[in-house]
Amino acid sequence: MNQNKTTSREPLFHVVKRPERSGRQMLLFRLGAVALSILAGGLFILAIGYNPIEIYGTILNGAFRSKIAVQSTIKITIPLCISALGATLAFKMKFWNIGGEGQIIMGGVFATYFALFHADWPHLPLMIVCFLAGLIGGGVWGLIPALFKVKWNTNETLLTLMLNYIALYIISWLQNGPWRDPAANGFPKIAAFAKNAVLGKVLGVQAGWIVMLVFTVLVWVYLKFTKQGYEVAVVGESQDTARYAGIHVKKVILRTMFLSGAIGGVCGMLQACGTDATLSTGIAGGVGFTAIIVAWLCQLNPGMILVVSFLFGVLEKGSGVVQSSYGLSTDCAAVLQGIILFFILASEFFVRYAFAGRSSAKGGKKA
Repeated sequence: MNQNKTTSREPLFHVVKRPERSGRQMLLFRLGAVALSILAGGLFILAIGYNPIEIYGTILNGAFRSKIAVQSTIKITIPLCISALGATLAFKMKFWNIGGEGQIIMGGVFATYFALFHADWPHLPLMIVCFLAGLIGGGVWGLIPALFKVKWNTNETLLTLMLNYIALYIISWLQNGPWRDPAANGFPKIAAFAKNAVLGKVLGVQAGWIVMLVFTVLVWVYLKFTKQGYEVAVVGESQDTARYAGIHVKKVILRTMFLSGAIGGVCGMLQACGTDATLSTGIAGGVGFTAIIVAWLCQLNPGMILVVSFLFGVLEKGSGVVQSSYGLSTDCAAVLQGIILFFILASEFFVRYAFAGRSSAKGGKKA
């Protein structure tokens, strides 16, 4: 009788870990998920009365139809890739840094101070100082939750998330107060940067794309070939094991979160001094949150992050062209992107896990 009661309390389905798949199986599984996402997106497009082939063709054409379109696609890729690289360092350590938005913002704030008030400096030294200021601003903002974690074992997810909003309100205060543009006729905004304080372009795109490529290589080398990268991985696997191996866990957490935030801060500097040529509340634009998806989707692999970020850029740029060409609302484009992301992210779950029925614990089959 007790046994029947115990069985009745068991869920009908539960999640079980799959046996490890081969690299070829995982690749085929993910390609299948991409195909299903395109099919599901096509059904959505068909349901709202459009030809899926035409819409998908417009997305690709919109991202590559001209030199300017390609440059715009790369411009979208830059902040997403850099922010995802920053998140990768923290996630590799199992430190759940959800504060990419705030770190981007604070990097932009620190860089903006020099761009606004020291625009008379020579261009190259000014850009170097802005770069370092953005790096420090983001690094300090990433260091705050790390300090709270090692001192009081606070929940880093909640704290990094709250710091996003604090950073956003700092910009609001600046554009309504000390940095308000007096020529804005009552509108709260920060003045556009002088030309000398704007990052130059290389091949028609702000020079941030070079920083993106350099950071991709640096993060890969750091995680794969350095002692500090090895310590990050060990701490992520088990802090007890790390301590037993003589690794100073608190030091690793502080150092890694500073670096994670610093990369996000550089992203903010590139946005403020490169893409926007000013500082506004839209500097991060949700990139910090999307970067979390990209980092996990790529299994924290820097090379894959670069590729997937570019694909996101293609989707984002192409969706904008679809909106203008077919008169679709932004909501439709967002739903299409969401469908594609849902299938791809779900594939990552089913690569590792499966649903099993009650009998599976006693040798039954997976559902």
